[in-house]
Amino acid sequence: MKKHNFSAGPAILPASVIQEAAAGVANLNGSGLSVLEISHRSADFVKILDEAESLVRELLGVGDDYAVLFLTGGASSQFYLSAMNLLAEDQTAGYIDTGAWSAKAIKEARNFGNVEILASSKDSNYTYIPQDVNIPNGLRYVHLTSNNTIFGTQFREFPDTDAPLISDMSSDIFSRRIPLEKFGLIYAGAQKNMGPAGVTLVIVRKDLLGQVNRTLPTMLDYRTHIAKKSSFNTPPVFPIYVSMLTLRWVKAQGGLEAMEKHNAEKAQLLYDEIDRNPKFRGTVTDPASRSLMNVTFVPTDEADLEPFLAAAAAAGCEGVKGHRSVGGFRASIYNSMPKESVQALVDVMKAF
Repeated sequence: MKKHNFSAGPAILPASVIQEAAAGVANLNGSGLSVLEISHRSADFVKILDEAESLVRELLGVGDDYAVLFLTGGASSQFYLSAMNLLAEDQTAGYIDTGAWSAKAIKEARNFGNVEILASSKDSNYTYIPQDVNIPNGLRYVHLTSNNTIFGTQFREFPDTDAPLISDMSSDIFSRRIPLEKFGLIYAGAQKNMGPAGVTLVIVRKDLLGQVNRTLPTMLDYRTHIAKKSSFNTPPVFPIYVSMLTLRWVKAQGGLEAMEKHNAEKAQLLYDEIDRNPKFRGTVTDPASRSLMNVTFVPTDEADLEPFLAAAAAAGCEGVKGHRSVGGFRASIYNSMPKESVQALVDVMKAF
């Protein structure tokens, strides 16, 4: 039976990428060596790293005023690294609280400077994205989480501010076009739309660095990794390789414009069924806040929870159980999820 992988992450990868990656594990480009055992200083890996950076720049429109880094530690490490590198003790950063990950980022940033919570949807268990947020002038930066995997919400538009935006884009990077000029720093764990777990993408505007007075440990200073082209220490070779293959795939599909169209069609198919079907109810209260990546919904009758999960599993739909913070169901439909798999889940819902 065909499996339809709705896991929130690590998430589905394109089948062709998995095949190419498997071939590279056995023998990278006819070198007689596995990608798992080549030196990170070798010409073979430098070529991979250069292509990965080039693809990031091409797909997102990243200019030379930004550095592109491939680091480790996940987005969770970037919660404190971003503030440590950019926020001085006497400065204030604005944070928009839309879920578990932004709340953790707020906690970490308070170790380094002043934090002003500009808006929050915590009062409704994060069922919407705050709109028309009043953002004062003079902030060092404004931080937001672009897509919330747990609660199924997403910023469809990014706020205007005189301060640069910082965004955790772990779960929707490369899924749509973004106004890069608004951002001073973007970070993203790879394991949703870009590759396997183990590498974290950081895009940072270089002129924002070197302006805090605190002493930064060498490994925690973005400038260290810029100077050494992401290879100050041994980088995560295999995750970078698979990410490079995935970005090649995104480009071959038509780039971010094609991804955006593809993702919108899949999400509409599923949301239409949720809205039509009396057995289910969407958890996001504002339709304009609905995520195109993570669709969250609950049964109208709680007694239907386990029977529906069983029906979904019988149809090969895996990873549909919702996060404990929301309950019910969650269908993660990242870039690599084909529309046919979303249709398979919709068919189960109709039959149910």
